[in-house]
Amino acid sequence: MADNAKDTTATMIPTMRYADAAAAVEWLCNAFGFEKHLVVPGEDGTVVHAQLVFGNGMVMLRSASESEFDNLQKPPSALGGAVSQSPYIIVEDADKHYARAVAAGAEIVMEIKDEDFGGRDYSCRDPEGHVWSFGSYDPWAAA
Repeated sequence: MADNAKDTTATMIPTMRYADAAAAVEWLCNAFGFEKHLVVPGEDGTVVHAQLVFGNGMVMLRSASESEFDNLQKPPSALGGAVSQSPYIIVEDADKHYARAVAAGAEIVMEIKDEDFGGRDYSCRDPEGHVWSFGSYDPWAAA
């Protein structure tokens, strides 16, 4: 573990594959408040690599393709809608973030609620089926 990890930039960066990564980049920025850090366009409207930031966190994504790593990681549509992981993103105001996501068309899979362990959170699916969780619980502050 990096010394003082909670005071640095993200030390873990989730990666995701999308059938239409260009549309996903725009939707994630609009619906969830991510900002484009780097987007490398590919042929035929694909995205070779994208980095989206939220606070000091980042997600990386790209268009699904036929590559060695893409044989290991697929978009939910290639797996019957299943996901094997989902990022949790800390937000200041979970209710405000929830309203923004709903307005953008996010499919809410777990309604916003107060958690017994602290914080308030919700979970949703993006248009391609990836599950995202957002909440005010900050495990760094709770430690």
